[in-house]
Amino acid sequence: MTDTRITAVPAVDDRPAPSSPVTATVDGVADTDLGRLMTAFRLMQTQHARVLHHESQSRGLNATDSRFVFFLASADGEGVTPKQSGEYLELSTGAMTSLIDRLEQRGHIERRPNPNDRRSILLHLTPSGETVARQIGAVYSASFREVVPPAERAALTDAFTRLAEELGRRSAAHGA
Repeated sequence: MTDTRITAVPAVDDRPAPSSPVTATVDGVADTDLGRLMTAFRLMQTQHARVLHHESQSRGLNATDSRFVFFLASADGEGVTPKQSGEYLELSTGAMTSLIDRLEQRGHIERRPNPNDRRSILLHLTPSGETVARQIGAVYSASFREVVPPAERAALTDAFTRLAEELGRRSAAHGA
C-alpha cells in the first residue's frame, strides 16, 4: 500500500507540521492537493493563534479581548449591542459583561446610549481601542501584502468568503 501522507511546509520554528489526517479520495484516487490544503490551513490557524496571542499579550489583552476590538472596528463606528457581541464571540452574558468592563476600564471601549432603544446601550471603540485594532491589524496586513500578490487578492478573498460561508452552513446544520 502506498503511503499518501503529505509533508507539510515547516512551521516558523522549523519543526515540520504533522501531515494531514484527512486524505480525500476522488474516484478512488488520493486527493493529495486537498491534504496539502488542509495541512496549510491548520498551519495558518496555528500561526494566527500565536500572532493574536502575542500581539494581544504585548498590549495587556487576551485573544478574546482583541477579537472583540476587531468586531467593534468592523462596525464602522455604528456601535454594537452587548447581545450582538456575545453572540459573535459565543460568550455568556456574564462573560460578556466582564469583557466589556475590562476593556472599558482600560480605556479601549465605551458604552453609549442606543438612540433606537433607550433600554439598550451600544459599544464603541475609543481612540485607544482603534489604535489597538490598527496596530494588530497591521501585522496581518503586512503578512498578506508580503505573500499575496495584488493580482491574487480578489481570488483569495472570494475563496476565504466561500469557505467561511460553507463552514458556517455546516456549523448551523450541526447545531453548533
